[in-house]
Amino acid sequence: MTPATRLGQNQYGKAETRVVRVTRDGTTHHVRDLNVSVALSGDMEAVHRSGDNAAVLTTDTTKNTVFALAREHGIASPEDFGLLLARHFVAGQPTIHRARIRIEEYAWERIPTPGEAAHSFVRAGGGTRTAQITFDGRRAEILSGLTGVTVLNTTDSEFHGYLKDRYTTLPETTDRVLATDVTAVWRHAHDGTGAAGAAPDWDAAHAAARAYLLDAFATTYSYSLQQTLFAMGSRVIEELPGVEEIRLSLPNKHHFLVDLEPFGLANEGPDGAVYFAADRPYGLIEATVLRDGAEQRVPVDLTAPWPGGPA
Repeated sequence: MTPATRLGQNQYGKAETRVVRVTRDGTTHHVRDLNVSVALSGDMEAVHRSGDNAAVLTTDTTKNTVFALAREHGIASPEDFGLLLARHFVAGQPTIHRARIRIEEYAWERIPTPGEAAHSFVRAGGGTRTAQITFDGRRAEILSGLTGVTVLNTTDSEFHGYLKDRYTTLPETTDRVLATDVTAVWRHAHDGTGAAGAAPDWDAAHAAARAYLLDAFATTYSYSLQQTLFAMGSRVIEELPGVEEIRLSLPNKHHFLVDLEPFGLANEGPDGAVYFAADRPYGLIEATVLRDGAEQRVPVDLTAPWPGGPA
């Protein structure tokens, strides 16, 4: 009898394994602090239908593998480490056909100390670095990114000329505060095969992309957050030839002028103004910027929980 149901897309693995790799170079130490989520897919029909675990590599094993490979090979960058893990799982088990590794990196800044010791750190601000590596046994898809980078322009932003209906109350403005928390994910042409050239210096490429995003935000005279988003994405594509597409998610962190007239005070003048920073609700502006001729592959929803989504 033909089964009435069939198994669709599926995955399993260990989410959010925290691994901290300390590298000691004499008295100078280096820290890489990662949150690693592993998702594996493959020949999993039997385990779902009958509970036959013969094809299953345990999630505890995937956790242990994260720690072991961090010790054996070190962590050169989130992208390098993710690719190492993905290849290990697919090459090591015949029932595993695809591995997706998602990584968040928490940065630490060195605290200056007297003498030659260099082993004290403070957690760095300015957002979280992200990476996602998917490998199917032939090619890898390598996504780099960042999230939680909060930026603000106190001027050089306008918003007017928009559609209005009977529910519109927002006044037009020719000078406003523009603030957002940047989430961005960009896809590299490099696919692990060498067909698109050698792998980039992942740390340097990430630092450059972040710098281009911030510079474009700061130097774009904005008539809408959409315009600013496109300028930010375009700057990365134009300046980094190894990047094929970038997806940005920018919540509009609204700053409203406070009404001080009840207190006999004028709010807004040549010496400045006072604003109310509203945390919700907020406008959410999202878009992908692609190199001409490139295919869109970056996930559309960047605000979903990072370990979720299909493998």
